[in-house]
Amino acid sequence: MPLRKWTPSLRDRDAVTGVRARKIVFQWAGDPTCDTREAPENMHLQRASGILLHPTSLPSRYGIGDLGPEAYRFVDFLAGSGQQLWQVLPLGPTGYGNSPYLSYSALAGNPLLISPDILRQEGLLEDKDLEGIPDFPSDRVDFDRVYQTKFPLFHRAFQAFKTAEKATVHAGENDNDGDNEGEDDTYQVFCDRHAHWLDDFALFMAIKDAYGGKGWHRWDEAIARREPEALADWRGRLSEEVGFHKYLQFEFYRQWQNLKTYANERSIYILGDIPIYVAHDSMAVWAHQDIFHLDEETLEPALMAGVPPDYFSKTGQLWGNPVYNWEQIQLNHFKWWLSRFEGTLDYVDIIRIDHFRGFEAFWAVEKGEPDARNGRWIEAPGEEFFTLLNEQLGDLPIVAEDLGIITPEVEALRDRFSFPGMKILHFAFGSDPGNPYLPFNYNNRNCIVYTGTHDNDTTIGWFSQLSDWERGRVEAHLGCIVPEGIQWSLIRMALSSVADLAIVPLQDVLGLGSDARMNTPSCPEGNWYWRYAEADLTDELRDRLRDLTVMFGRAPAHWD
Repeated sequence: MPLRKWTPSLRDRDAVTGVRARKIVFQWAGDPTCDTREAPENMHLQRASGILLHPTSLPSRYGIGDLGPEAYRFVDFLAGSGQQLWQVLPLGPTGYGNSPYLSYSALAGNPLLISPDILRQEGLLEDKDLEGIPDFPSDRVDFDRVYQTKFPLFHRAFQAFKTAEKATVHAGENDNDGDNEGEDDTYQVFCDRHAHWLDDFALFMAIKDAYGGKGWHRWDEAIARREPEALADWRGRLSEEVGFHKYLQFEFYRQWQNLKTYANERSIYILGDIPIYVAHDSMAVWAHQDIFHLDEETLEPALMAGVPPDYFSKTGQLWGNPVYNWEQIQLNHFKWWLSRFEGTLDYVDIIRIDHFRGFEAFWAVEKGEPDARNGRWIEAPGEEFFTLLNEQLGDLPIVAEDLGIITPEVEALRDRFSFPGMKILHFAFGSDPGNPYLPFNYNNRNCIVYTGTHDNDTTIGWFSQLSDWERGRVEAHLGCIVPEGIQWSLIRMALSSVADLAIVPLQDVLGLGSDARMNTPSCPEGNWYWRYAEADLTDELRDRLRDLTVMFGRAPAHWD
């Protein structure tokens, strides 16, 4: 059933949870109880499709995709091809390994996505600042060189920003005509609104820099354990550095919001992730140690997250993230989780819960285990949480990543709240006709079908590595492979399915092989680097995708 988004209305913060209640209701189009007078006409995902692309994979001259001109060009490509969804990976600042699923914060943005070109347009950089940018490879991200190139530019922009802010304040103090009365100080409004995470995050990053990048559990014990005197001392010593990290978040936020508004105005909506776990070396764990299972002496994870042996790994996946102390979270009335969902809605229109099954039961591995085989399942209070989430924030637009070992209990939790699940065509052909990923077995339209995800090989790479038997199964189901290639055959299968939503990785639209794979689970190196080139998004490609989108009834309503 299609989703419809209602206009949010804000109320006071709840006295128990401390979370500002926000009513955002997605209702099924065609539901007679839906009052369409209150629903924005341009948000109507009755039968839609979109593209999966992380912003780091966009072209740019700075070695990494960013929120500058090429991001807007990509939105234009989406709109021109009839797409209505842009799916992104988590947008947070990444640590070791550059995985967006191991961020320093659950709500901060990645400064490497800030566009220097926009900083120049804002007058915070000069043309001469952007001279001498190194020649970066166009097909991959060199994260270390990008950091070394961009952060000096950000420091210059910060100094210019502070000068401009002082001038604005001075002008306001000497302006007695009342013209500025009631105007928002945009930066200060941002800092005040996001103080519940921004203050700790900026301090965390400043201290981390002072310690040469060491994990927080290796800092001096007083600050690692957040003793009040130590916190005050470090805030005083690093006030300039704390201000710099707050500025980076402000700049990311306004650049992202401008891009998101541009997309929304063209009926393109952002589908983004909440990873169920956060990195151990993150502000989230440092600032909220009581809600994680940590070793009391070393502050390292006492119980680590992962999954048992599965499709991707014979020894399971040992992620290393600390698992949650759900008993303490319940005592806190789920305050941290409610705040996280609310904050994520500042960035995305639809939330995809990565590893949704962890809200029903999660795989926990004792500290010291070399892999994930010797873990155990522990139940989680998912139903209690999602019930409270609905009460506090409304019926949110949520998608459940329900892949892996899915039990009837996980399916019941998903269906209890009518969350769409995921169907992956790469998983459809390795067994008998009862395979749940085969399109003729979708007995519920309330799902999203993918050719593959960021964890899969590209469709061309996947097909080339199949056994003869499985390749024969694919060809038998398709009847024939279209002349444009196996990737377009699977794209057609996804778009033609009964699933309400269909998502295709851009690598498949471009017809790329395994070299363009975004991530290989359980492989710690060589991931997250792929980028496409500016010349790749051709008019011919746009028109081919548009024709299929229209043919299978997934184009926006205003195209009728």
